[in-house]
Amino acid sequence: MSNPFYPLLQPGRIGTLELRNRIVMAPMGSNFAETDGTCGERIQAYYEARAKGGAGLLTMGVCSVAFPHGTGEPYQVGISRDDFIPGLAALTERVHRHGAKIALQLHHGGKTAALDRAQGREIWVPSIPKMVKNDIMSAITPEELSTFIGIGPHPVRMRVMDQADIAQMVEWFAAAAQRAKQAGFDGIEIHGAHTYILAGFLSAYYNQRDDEYGGPLENRARLLLEVLRAVKARVGADFPVWVRLDSEELHTPGGITLADAIATAKLCEAAGADAISVSAYANMTSGIAFTDAPIPQKPAAYVSNAAAIKQAVKIPIITAGRIEPEVAAQAIADGQFDFVAMARKMLADPDIPIKLERNRPQDIRPCIYCYACVSEIFVNRRVKCAVNAQTGHEFEAPIEPAATPGHVLVVGGGPGGMEAARVAALRGHRVTLVERSDRLGGTLFFAALAYPENGKLLDYLVEQMQQLPIDVQLSTEADAALVARLKPNSIVVATGARRAAPAIKGAEQKHVWSGDELRRLMTGDRADEIAKAKLGLAERAMFKAGGMLRVTDSTQALQSLSKLWMPLGKKVVIVGGGLVGLELAEFLLARGRQVTVLEPGNRAGRELSIVRRWRVLDAVTSHGTLHLKATVQEITRDAVLWTNADGAAQRTPVDSVVLAIGAEADDRVATALAASGVPVQRIGDCAGVNYIEGAMHDGHRAGRTV
Repeated sequence: MSNPFYPLLQPGRIGTLELRNRIVMAPMGSNFAETDGTCGERIQAYYEARAKGGAGLLTMGVCSVAFPHGTGEPYQVGISRDDFIPGLAALTERVHRHGAKIALQLHHGGKTAALDRAQGREIWVPSIPKMVKNDIMSAITPEELSTFIGIGPHPVRMRVMDQADIAQMVEWFAAAAQRAKQAGFDGIEIHGAHTYILAGFLSAYYNQRDDEYGGPLENRARLLLEVLRAVKARVGADFPVWVRLDSEELHTPGGITLADAIATAKLCEAAGADAISVSAYANMTSGIAFTDAPIPQKPAAYVSNAAAIKQAVKIPIITAGRIEPEVAAQAIADGQFDFVAMARKMLADPDIPIKLERNRPQDIRPCIYCYACVSEIFVNRRVKCAVNAQTGHEFEAPIEPAATPGHVLVVGGGPGGMEAARVAALRGHRVTLVERSDRLGGTLFFAALAYPENGKLLDYLVEQMQQLPIDVQLSTEADAALVARLKPNSIVVATGARRAAPAIKGAEQKHVWSGDELRRLMTGDRADEIAKAKLGLAERAMFKAGGMLRVTDSTQALQSLSKLWMPLGKKVVIVGGGLVGLELAEFLLARGRQVTVLEPGNRAGRELSIVRRWRVLDAVTSHGTLHLKATVQEITRDAVLWTNADGAAQRTPVDSVVLAIGAEADDRVATALAASGVPVQRIGDCAGVNYIEGAMHDGHRAGRTV
C-alpha cells in the first residue's frame, strides 16, 4: 500500500477475463500491418514490446472486418478472411508469452473510410453526411497534401445502407469475431465510437434515417445491438466482448450527448456487453477540434463522463483521454472507473506498468503531446513517436550489449546528447558527457518554457543521467586537450544549431532579440553576458531580484517567474513563423503580450506535426496576428517595417522584436574534434536542424550503433 499506484496494479476482471493489473493499452491505428493487411514482424514485435512492459491488457486497434472495404489507413490490420488468422495467431502467441492478455477491436470506417474514398470504392453510411466547412486544409503543406489521407483521383461515392447492407455489416462483425477467437485473442472490443459505422448510426447528427434504424435512440442503437448480439452468439456467451462508445460528440449540434451515452451503455449491458470503453469525438469543424476529442490535449478529458456512465451500469468501465498514472490510481480508488487505457503514453514508453510497480515514475519516458504519432496517419505513413525512436522499429532497432565495450565521449547535454549517452550506457559502454553550460538540457530547457509538456522529457533525461553510470561534466568545453585527457574510443557530438543574425536593418538594437539571446537569458546559460548587453540597469536589477539568474533546474519555476517578469515589452513582433516562432508566440500570448508573427513563406509551422500545428496556429490566430509572405525591411525603435504578399508597405508598432529565423546546423566543434583521429558522429541540430524529434532519434541511433 506504500506504492501510490497500488489501485492501478491490482488484478481486474472483464467478464471471464482475468487481468494482472488495471492498465490497458488503448486501441490505436498504427499503420504497422503489411500492405495486404496481414500481421508481419513489425506489428508483432510492437505488441510484444508492450506485453513485456507489463500491461494487463493490450487492445489491437481498428482491425478491419471487411478489408479492404471500410479501411481508413494504408497499412490497416485485416480480419475479413481466414488467411489473416496465421499472422494474428503468431501475434497473440508472442503477447501471451509475457503474461499479458490481448483483445482485438472490430472496426468498419463508414464515412471515414478514407481508403475507400481514395481507391474509388463506395463509402457505406447510415445517411448522406452533412457538409462541414473547416480550416483543416489551410495549414497543410503541398508536400503533405500530395499524400494526404483520403485523396485520390476518383469521385466520392456514398452508399446509404439498405436492409441487405445492414445484414451484411452484422455478418462481417460476427465472422471477424469468430476469427479473432480462433487466432487466440482473449476478448473482443466492438468499435462503436469516433463516427465509424456503428457510431454513425448512433448519432442523431449523422443518422437521418426514417426507418427502424433512425429516429429515437432505441432505433439508432439497433445496429450496434444487433452486432453485439451476433458477436456474442458467434464466440459464445462466456467469451469477453465489450463496446467502445463516445461519451459525447463535441462541436456537434444534435450529436451524441452524455445522456445518450448512458442510455446506450445500459442497452449494451442488457445485450450482454462485458464492459464499456469510454471515449469521445469532436466534429472536425476545425483542426483544433481533433485535440478536444478523440486525441485530447486536456488532461483527464473524459473522466467525469466515465464516472457518470459507471454510476448507471454494473459492468466495468475502461476510459482513455490523457490520464496520468497518479490520476488514474486515485480515480480507480474512488470508483470513477475500473481500467485506464493509455495510447500515446504506451508509444512513448511500453514499460510504464513495470516502472509503476517499482514505484519509479521518474523513469517513465513521457509523452510530450506533440501529436507526431497520429499526424503520420493523415499523410499515409506509419505511426512514430518523437521521444521513442524504437516505436514501430522494435523488430529492427533493439538495444543490445556492445560487442566490445569502450569509452564514449558525448559532447552536448541537450536531448540528443543525453539520449545518446543513455543508450550507450545501457549497452555497456563507459560514457562521459560534457556540457559547456552549468546545467543539462540545452535548447530543450527553453522549449520546455514555450511548451511545458517538454519539461517532463527534460526531467526524465536528467534523471537517467543520474541513475546510469554516466560521468557528467558541466561547465566543460570540448577541445583537443579534453580528448587527449579522456582518451575516448568514439565521440558523439550534439552541440546544436547556431542562429545567424539575419541581414535586417536595425537588427542590432537592444530591443531586438535573437532566439539564442532570449534562450540564454531565460535559462541562465551565461546569462550575465546577455543581461549586460541587452538590459538597462533597472531591468538588470529586476532580473536579479526575480531570481532568474539562478533558476537553473526547474522549468516550472521559470514558467511561474516568466509570468511576473520578462525582458520583452507589451507589443512583440516575432520574425519567423516556424516551430520556434509559433511556440514562442503561444508562450507570450499566455503572458499577456500583443504578438504579431511575420512569416516570409506561404505556410507557417511546417516543422510542427500536423495536429500540433493546428493547435498552435489556432492559438496564434485567435489571440494574436499572423502574416504570411511578410518580408521585413527594417526594424526601428518603435516599429517593424515590412511588405506583404502584394509588396505593399506595412508598419507594426513594437516594444520588442524576436528573430526566430536563421537556424542552421553548427558542426564546428565536431570538425575540430575530428582532427584528433577519434571517430566522430554528428547528431541532432549540429547535423541538421530537426528539433526534439530529430535529436532524440539521432541520439538513439548513435547510442545504439557506437
